[in-house]
Amino acid sequence: MNPEEEILKAKRALLKSADSENIQDILDIMSRLMKIKATQELLRKTDIGKTMGKLRTNPNSAVSQKAKDVVKKWKEDVMANTRARASKPNPVSTDRSEAPPEPSSNTKTSASATSSPKTPSSEAGPPRTVKTDEVVFSTTGNTPRDKTIELMYSAVALGSYADSDLLLKRALAIEKAVFSEFQMINDGYKAKVRSLALNLKSKINPSLRESVVSGELAVKSLCTMSVEDMASEDAKARDRKLAEEALFKARGAGSAQAETDMFMCGKCKGRKCTYFQMQTRSADEPMTTFVTCVLCGNRWKFC
Repeated sequence: MNPEEEILKAKRALLKSADSENIQDILDIMSRLMKIKATQELLRKTDIGKTMGKLRTNPNSAVSQKAKDVVKKWKEDVMANTRARASKPNPVSTDRSEAPPEPSSNTKTSASATSSPKTPSSEAGPPRTVKTDEVVFSTTGNTPRDKTIELMYSAVALGSYADSDLLLKRALAIEKAVFSEFQMINDGYKAKVRSLALNLKSKINPSLRESVVSGELAVKSLCTMSVEDMASEDAKARDRKLAEEALFKARGAGSAQAETDMFMCGKCKGRKCTYFQMQTRSADEPMTTFVTCVLCGNRWKFC
């Protein structure tokens, strides 16, 4: 079985295991995938990046971390392959009778100026832009809008193996959606473009741009999302934790703590707890009870 068939087979198995939430099978399949030496062409043909992108945000920490490790390893494979091709010397004939005449000094200067390699020497790899990908698109007739398209292209292309035509399609759609909202190049348009570019380029939230490129997240939905909605799952979890801690520390009228033994701590199994109640939702909803274990400091809440 060649690498392409192996990845496609693993992709189908991953989707099936993810649907059934079989964590161990998912981890085993990703371990096999990690042993495959990836190439840019192989990743594009199989479109495995979309599946791995979903797994990187899986609620199970073991699955999400494993998916990140696989993607990281594949990126290293691709960059190593790119550097190998760039450093491979061109074959030179050893027959001096066939050697071309020695160029003049002017010819040497001209050759060195026009034959610079397209693959940069940076280990991090070349950033994909409209210029580096040699992408051509029809101008909108408005320079700021054309610049926005180029900016959106570089944002969605960051770390992507997708075809340049698909990336351009996404960039054009994003700019068109933003311009349709404001109908002119004003402060609102510029602020929206900056916000989208920063969030799409975020290195801690690759799943956002991957979902946009794959089409899982529609461009129209992206352009109406708040900064909080665009945040990574890790950031959202951190914000929820901070919010809960703030609620535990909050002390409003009628929220004085009382000691009780009617709750059992899920961490240490002790029953020495303090609790208070607070209205955190609408008035017709029950109050939220916040409980703290005196013995180990564990906190939890329920309605």
